[in-house]
Amino acid sequence: MKAIVVGAGIAGLVAARQLGLAYWDVEVLEKSQAPRPDGYMMDFFGPGVEASERIGLYPRLAEAAYHIQSADYVDTEGRTTCSIDYLRFSKLAGGKVLSLLRPDIEAAALAALADVPAGRVRVRYGARVVKARTDGDGVHVLVEDGLRQETGADVLIGADGIHSGVRAGVFGPERDYLRPLGMRAAAFIVTEPSLNARFRGRFILTDTLNRMAGLYGIRQDEVAAFLVYRDAVSPGKEAATARQRLRSEFAGLGDAVERLLDLCPGHPYDDTVAQVVMPRWHTERTVLVGDACGAVSLLAGQGGSLAIAGAALLGDILGPVTRTRGIGGALARFEQQWRPVVEVAQKSGRRTAATFLPRNNTQRLLRRWVIRATRLPGVDQLVAHQILRSIAK
Repeated sequence: MKAIVVGAGIAGLVAARQLGLAYWDVEVLEKSQAPRPDGYMMDFFGPGVEASERIGLYPRLAEAAYHIQSADYVDTEGRTTCSIDYLRFSKLAGGKVLSLLRPDIEAAALAALADVPAGRVRVRYGARVVKARTDGDGVHVLVEDGLRQETGADVLIGADGIHSGVRAGVFGPERDYLRPLGMRAAAFIVTEPSLNARFRGRFILTDTLNRMAGLYGIRQDEVAAFLVYRDAVSPGKEAATARQRLRSEFAGLGDAVERLLDLCPGHPYDDTVAQVVMPRWHTERTVLVGDACGAVSLLAGQGGSLAIAGAALLGDILGPVTRTRGIGGALARFEQQWRPVVEVAQKSGRRTAATFLPRNNTQRLLRRWVIRATRLPGVDQLVAHQILRSIAK
């Protein structure tokens, strides 16, 4: 049996690994020329922890994790207004909360392909899918990587993210499924030794209205920036580059943010914060996984966790299939089991979006009071319980 996986992100690589371990032949097609180096920090907990332990990926993730002591909200002068004790929350959550950069999760998943028997999984970077079609013989994908050529398989897995080309080609245009949440998010990594030393071991978040800049020191004197702002385009901003837009949106938030904006690359990641809501994720020969079918938004804090858990489940269900007539039923079972989990996470993400960026001083003060209250005995356990209860199990 053979699968074509479009997208070498977290979900695509994990799905490819699990199918390869089940002795499928898997071809992974990724339009980027190489693994993407930029990405934001995420809290890895919930269903992805259990799945990664079960499939043997957790040790690689734990090795790549950062040891964060606190998340500190600061004003424009750099003074802390409130903070979250990460070590305390991790303990209340059972000690299984990892702080990971998205590129590090992808790197761990890519390295884990070494567990697959030789020749079972092939990853092709710089390979863009032009068109996909199905017929009685299976799936046929036209690929461009300098030359145009067609490759075939028994099943097509779309793991190509929130702007999935597989989804658009098989299920219909993006506008039918994308649900923006009214914000944009940007992320990039720069080398800045002084800021790295200043903020190592801490998340720094600006306690500001309608926009928030986050930064943290990472390895090799680098600093990762994470910027979220309202998705309202002002006159004259339509033609601005992402770098120009970020410099305009985040001016005046203090010396550390100004320094990051000075070093911002010309083409940082900058995209809408949105969810993907679809009535159906599969056909007889095609299935979507990860953000392509069920993006929860980065505000839900579960994207990486769900990507691993969903891809692992797809491998569990599709891997044992040895005849093409069993593919359709397997894909249907995957969606039936995984959809309720994604819908719970999406609901959590929509709740978070409503309060993530305070619009006025009253909302900002309320957030401060809630965060400060989490340091009180008893209240911390209540908050941790509410968070863990709301995540997808």
